[in-house]
Amino acid sequence: MRTFAPLGGLLAFGLLLAPVSLQAQNADACWLRGATPAQAAERPSPLGVVAIPMGEAEATLCYNRPSAKGRTVMGDLVPFGQAWRTGANEATAIHLPFAATIGGVEVEPGSYSIYTVPGETEWEITISRSFERWGIPISAEVQEAAVGTFTRPAALSDEMVEMMTFTWEAHGEMMGHVVLEWENTRVEFPIHMAGMNH
Repeated sequence: MRTFAPLGGLLAFGLLLAPVSLQAQNADACWLRGATPAQAAERPSPLGVVAIPMGEAEATLCYNRPSAKGRTVMGDLVPFGQAWRTGANEATAIHLPFAATIGGVEVEPGSYSIYTVPGETEWEITISRSFERWGIPISAEVQEAAVGTFTRPAALSDEMVEMMTFTWEAHGEMMGHVVLEWENTRVEFPIHMAGMNH
């Protein structure tokens, strides 16, 4: 029998454990094409928002959450070796009020999209300045706006995750890992505030 992850995942900081005012504040940071945050939350692939607190500042990760619905996800619905928006609907984006390092890529304060090239054992992850856009196509223009690319291992998990979920795992006050889980795949990448050691 499949077991499904609870809506929102096991977040240390995120929608489920955040007060309503914080949820609204974070959702308002998300760029949405022709929809309010409330409307986006009702989509078949609903809006997900993850707070990334670092000290007194807080970054926001915005993404849209597709479901498996009985389909084979990795290697089929999400082909290996092809650029993927890493979600549904609008581009997955991170909004940073501070300079940071994402997976070894140094970024200035601002907003960036995140797209990936999944593989069986390793994913390529790209940070792009082009974020106010629909998630596809990942055009030459989007690729040319890349700030940097890095790779991270893909791990298999025992628990089936029905709906794609990002969570934040803090490792102290100024660093942590963004964790992506869907189906039986888990990929995580580090973020730390500029000036902090890994």
